[in-house]
Amino acid sequence: MSGLLALLDDVAGIAKIAAASIDDVAAQALKAGSKAAGAVIDDAAVTPKYVQGFDASRELPIIWRIARGSIINKLVILLPVGLALSAFAPFLIPPLLMLGGAYLCFEGAEKIAHWLLGHHDEHTQAYESGDPAQLEEDKIKGAIKTDFILSAEIMTIALAAIPESGFWMEASTLALVAVGITFAVYGSVALIVKADDVGLAMARGRLAATRALGRGIVQAMPKMMKTLTIVGTAAMLWVGGSIIIHSVKDIGWSAPYALIHDFAVAVAARMPEGLHGFVEWFATALADGMFGVAVGLALIPVVGKVIAPAWKAVVGK
Repeated sequence: MSGLLALLDDVAGIAKIAAASIDDVAAQALKAGSKAAGAVIDDAAVTPKYVQGFDASRELPIIWRIARGSIINKLVILLPVGLALSAFAPFLIPPLLMLGGAYLCFEGAEKIAHWLLGHHDEHTQAYESGDPAQLEEDKIKGAIKTDFILSAEIMTIALAAIPESGFWMEASTLALVAVGITFAVYGSVALIVKADDVGLAMARGRLAATRALGRGIVQAMPKMMKTLTIVGTAAMLWVGGSIIIHSVKDIGWSAPYALIHDFAVAVAARMPEGLHGFVEWFATALADGMFGVAVGLALIPVVGKVIAPAWKAVVGK
């Protein structure tokens, strides 16, 4: 009997350790995922355009296929690459983070330039002719390629945010980040793209209150999409600038980080004591975003005149 009790006690101890490990993984995944907020919001803002112009019955199947491709991108390709970098070449993580941050800054600044100059993104145009099935395949492939870039940023940011730990802890945390973010992004996208259909159905209901709510949903969706785009752009610039500033600090150049920190502290010191924390955070985020805008605007001509022509020369497109 004593042996059985000892065994049960050991099992209970192992269960507690396992539960604690699960809690640690979940906590690390939440923290790491929050660091990738800008790329996540951008992902959610970008994806709805890939179902524009298709029949409503094809919207959810398209989103599901993109989500499945996103999971494959993260778990099958990016997770092993991230773990290999962490184990064998951690010195490459800051430069990769800077590359991802620069991409976010470029994307955000390009959207601002398009708004100011009145240009339109060709990807937002609905199809006018051609085989719908082939167009759907092309849209899904393009969406998965775009997702790969955003997923690479998300996974790299998440990897950098995970405290140094064992292999399985890092692998579990990254896997949880990958699944959780994919579910959150594409679940949100599914709700967004079907919200107008739900609103239309409610607008045809028998109750006056239901009809009014349905009409309100339909009328609110264009504004919601515009707001999501603005928030996504701001988040890209903020997170992109912050990533670059922290990455250059990690490789030994701390002047930009120190300058922004001193600026934020000085601004917060002029405010009531109870607002110091928020004001310092807001001032830091604002300075990071302004830095992101500057980097992105500087990259626009570089991408347009150097990188894009070189890429077209290599791939022939």
